[in-house]
Amino acid sequence: MLEYSRYIEILCFYPLFISRKYRIFVLTGDTMIKTHLMVMDELAGYASPQARLTRLLKAGALVQLRKGLFVDDPATPHPPIAPLLYGPSYISFQYALADAGLIPERVRVVTSASFNKNKDKVFRTPLGEFRYFYLPPTVYPYGITVREEAGLPYLIASPEKALCDMVYKNPSITSLNDMGSLLLEDWRIDRQDLRNLDGAFIRWIAPLYRRKSLLALADWLGKEVYQ
Repeated sequence: MLEYSRYIEILCFYPLFISRKYRIFVLTGDTMIKTHLMVMDELAGYASPQARLTRLLKAGALVQLRKGLFVDDPATPHPPIAPLLYGPSYISFQYALADAGLIPERVRVVTSASFNKNKDKVFRTPLGEFRYFYLPPTVYPYGITVREEAGLPYLIASPEKALCDMVYKNPSITSLNDMGSLLLEDWRIDRQDLRNLDGAFIRWIAPLYRRKSLLALADWLGKEVYQ
């Protein structure tokens, strides 16, 4: 089992290390997320472990998340699964904004940020859909916190970081008028909720994205919200 602190360090900054002997991703709480090798080890006493695995999948005793990765409880919360499907990553964008109450929509797709990837990624699993979007590594480790659900740890962006990540994915928004329309009309974020954000953090991190839309966000907030 990975120590909690080491698990978080790995999810923050490095590709998930997997022991060649045990191939353990995470074991916390009452839920086990297992690789194919782990399942085969557990079923080694059966005449046909693969046939037994097939029966377990059909019965719903195991759920296959992607090739070689399974979970033994279909009620497992979705956010802790996200960094194990694809990483390093943390929950951000629409899912984190909705979680913080900044946008009114209920978001069913778990959206995450990652880095050092060539393209965005989508996983459609029996438990739901998980989407991953690239961010520059210069901003990746900032503004994220550790959270637990059902004893399972994961990383999630602060409301400020999730907002910045969302704006990063809208590079065409560079004028202050367009930024105001994006935040207040398109995303329907309440002005008071924006006022409650940490403006100093947004001003600090915005240049690290190296995108004009983030500078427009910081400028608009400074003139329209924090004045």
